[in-house]
Amino acid sequence: MTARFRRPAMLSAQRAEEIVGDVDPASRSEAAHATAVALVVRGRAAAHDDDLVARLVELVDNEGIDDLAMLWSNAPATTLPGALWRLYQLREWTRNDAHRVAEHFRLGSRAAQVDEVVAGVAPLPGPSEVRDLADAVLTGVYRGDFAVALERAGAFCRVLAAGCALDADTLTDDAEASRLTRQGATLQAVAEELTVAAGLWRAEKLD
Repeated sequence: MTARFRRPAMLSAQRAEEIVGDVDPASRSEAAHATAVALVVRGRAAAHDDDLVARLVELVDNEGIDDLAMLWSNAPATTLPGALWRLYQLREWTRNDAHRVAEHFRLGSRAAQVDEVVAGVAPLPGPSEVRDLADAVLTGVYRGDFAVALERAGAFCRVLAAGCALDADTLTDDAEASRLTRQGATLQAVAEELTVAAGLWRAEKLD
């Protein structure tokens, strides 16, 4: 594997067309698992290659979220592509809305102090710190204990969920409060999914 690695070229044109059009859900699932395994196996095998790991962490930056969504967004959370999709989605959201994410993390850390420690964010984080955490979590997928990376992401989501709930309680705008409440519920659900995925990885059943 060289530093020029971009993404695994695993799909023929015919297979890609099937995936885009949902002609064959079995082919879509097969491709999702194949690409997820390729990323994790190849990335972990070359964990000493700083440039390669950085490219894998920045996969969405280079290729776009739509490409990953096409392959992985329908994968169950209890599968490798489903877990990776949630991690990359979390990183993308954190980078695009870092100020709000940092604000909600600071709020949530008051109610979820243990999860704050597990997540590993600096006290009173700003946008830079939460972006760094998102990168660190994905780096752990390829260079470290994958289960720990999933657990850190889950803890991060739980703190953010608490922050959303606390923020919603302060608002007089009912529509915005409802949106934040729903967002918090979604983050809590993702946190639980990532925790389950971590257990499956340790049991060698996340595939």
